[in-house]
This record gives sequence, structure tokens and C-alpha cells, in this order.
Amino acid sequence: MDTYYIGYYSSPVGLIKIKATTDHIVSLDFIDNKTSEDQNHNFLITNCLNQLQEYFEGKRFQFDLPLSPSGTDFQRAVWNELINVPFGSIKTYKDIAIAINNPKAVRAVGGANNKNPIPLIIPCHRIIGSSGKLIGYGGGLWRKEWLLNHEKIKFKK
Repeated sequence: MDTYYIGYYSSPVGLIKIKATTDHIVSLDFIDNKTSEDQNHNFLITNCLNQLQEYFEGKRFQFDLPLSPSGTDFQRAVWNELINVPFGSIKTYKDIAIAINNPKAVRAVGGANNKNPIPLIIPCHRIIGSSGKLIGYGGGLWRKEWLLNHEKIKFKK
């Protein structure tokens, strides 16, 4: 059984809980309050906290962390494609469906986006509707809007 390490980061978009094994980041969650779990950092949690700080300070444009999101093969294919969407760029759900060679799976891509266990690092906030409008974000549309504004991305309101 894996040992899990927990860290918390107080960001401009709320408190973030990071969970990692010895080798991988496994989840990042927007939460209201710290849980009763002890903060027990390892090198990976410390590295993630530093990279989040650099991102929110506008000094980091790409995360460099080992990730191990838990999900179906389809979900992991979507998340792997999301990592290719660079800072300051957006794609549509349809773009992602086409990129994973499943052009009719637009709604399923949206579902996979919603189940992303490592948002921000796997940048599901950079995916918008074909109309150019913000739709869907597990952390709340206000966070998606804040993150896109932080990255100076233009979108329709």
C-alpha cells in the first residue's frame, strides 16, 4: 500500500490540497478548509508547492512534476492531451477529441475534463466551448475565468 503525502497551498483561487505518493502527484483539489489529515511533506510535495507559487507569481509557464492521475484509458488519453496545451493558449473540447483520434467524443472529453484529478497542473481550465465561451469547470467557472485571465487568454463572456 502506498504512503500518501499531503500539502496545502493557499492560492488566489482558494486553498489547494495536494496529494502525492513517494513518486507521483496523484491529486490536486480546491477545498474550503484543511482536513484533519496531517501535512506530511516529501520532496515532491515541496517541489509542487514551489511550482504552484511560481505559477501564481507569473514566473512558471509549465509544470515539471511526475503525475499519476487515476482514471480510465479514455480519461488518461484526454488528460495526456491537455498537458500539451501550453500556458496562454486555449483549445476547444472538439480540438481535444480530434487530437485523441475520437472526433465524435466531444461530450466524453468534457466528462473527462470534469473528472481531472490534477487540475491546474493538467490544465483543463484551458479548454473552452466551440463558441469560444467558458463552459464547465469542476472548480467553478469563476476559477476558470481567473486562471485564464492570469494567463492573459482572451475568451468570450
